[in-house]
Amino acid sequence: MDDLHVYETPPEGVAEDWTMSQNWEQFSETDHGRWRDFAARQTKALDGLASTSFIEGVRALQLDELGVPNFEVWNERLLSLTGWEVVAVPGVIPNEPFFKLLAERRFPVANFLRQGPSFDYSNEPDMFHDVYGHMPMFIDPTFGEFMAAYGRAGLRAEKLGTADWLGRLYLHTVEFGLICEGDDLRAYGAGLMSSHAETVYALTSNKPCRLEFNLPRLMRSEWPFDTFQPTYFVIDSFEALLEEMETTSLKAVYETVCDLPLIPIGGTDPSDKVYKPII
Repeated sequence: MDDLHVYETPPEGVAEDWTMSQNWEQFSETDHGRWRDFAARQTKALDGLASTSFIEGVRALQLDELGVPNFEVWNERLLSLTGWEVVAVPGVIPNEPFFKLLAERRFPVANFLRQGPSFDYSNEPDMFHDVYGHMPMFIDPTFGEFMAAYGRAGLRAEKLGTADWLGRLYLHTVEFGLICEGDDLRAYGAGLMSSHAETVYALTSNKPCRLEFNLPRLMRSEWPFDTFQPTYFVIDSFEALLEEMETTSLKAVYETVCDLPLIPIGGTDPSDKVYKPII
């Protein structure tokens, strides 16, 4: 990933808490049209593949009808439906302010839009990824509670020096997670929701390994930045995911995994339990 929008200190025009004005007027009619067209196509393509909550969230938040959302207006709808708001930030921000915003139920959104001839790919998280990929899931109140709990856990992890371990939980759930819905396997991670091709791959290909959720294993699992994931983790429900955050001693998990080697990209571990769908 080209580090075009990765920051260690707030750039000019950005507040100390890393928030900034969206400056919605910066987006052209072409930007709005590309957003609408791609969001509508993506929503149609993901029907039957994405979590039911995601599809319901897209439609409830009108993300397949609007162009680039004007946060000053759209936040009213988002807050009334989810209890969350979005705030514009310059791009990838440091861990501590990121965790703090999540704990305050404010989701940070990169304040730029992918460019080029296609909306299908971006080499870094942009506004479309952050809004379309992430925010529909917040229509599920349990998922929203998990995200706030994750933010609080992140602030504690920063003090313990264990944020890298916790970051792998985010990557393998919030970005690339799969979930059982009845007899079906569905995708809910934002990295999948903004890539139809990887969603199909994650759910149907015989190449990736799909594992039952295992927190210590997941925290040791490295991942690629520039290709489809070789390993996906499957949760039973968002309630089970929230329970992991609220009842598990993350400090004890950190103490366990820090003495074990990282599992390389696509590697296996004796603790692995391969997900087996109900037939």
